[in-house]
Amino acid sequence: MADAVVTKIARNKMLRARAGEIPLPKIVGFAFGDGGVDGSGNVLTPSEDQEELHSELLRKEIDSYIMISETKCKYECTLGNEELAGESISEMALYDADGDLVAIKNCMPKGKDNDFEMKFEIVDCF
Repeated sequence: MADAVVTKIARNKMLRARAGEIPLPKIVGFAFGDGGVDGSGNVLTPSEDQEELHSELLRKEIDSYIMISETKCKYECTLGNEELAGESISEMALYDADGDLVAIKNCMPKGKDNDFEMKFEIVDCF
């Protein structure tokens, strides 16, 4: 599966933080949506210019993160039984403490029933 697309907003914040102009806000959560595919069911390629999901349904704090290498960090988030029950999730994003989307990932729709949890992961790569 393809890595997430890092948004221009995220890259601008990293650049400004490296210059000492601003502190870099940490990643705090996932945004979930159902707008990651077109009308024919083809997965849309997320754009670095996106500032929001095509059809956001829910924001939720991350469960955990794992540094998997010197240039990759995996963020994890679990949807509980009732969260987004009946929805088909096809777009996810990481958002920072400012509420800005910093990485976006689209996928085939994942149907969510109300009798199980679903765990999602996004790998942030540099």
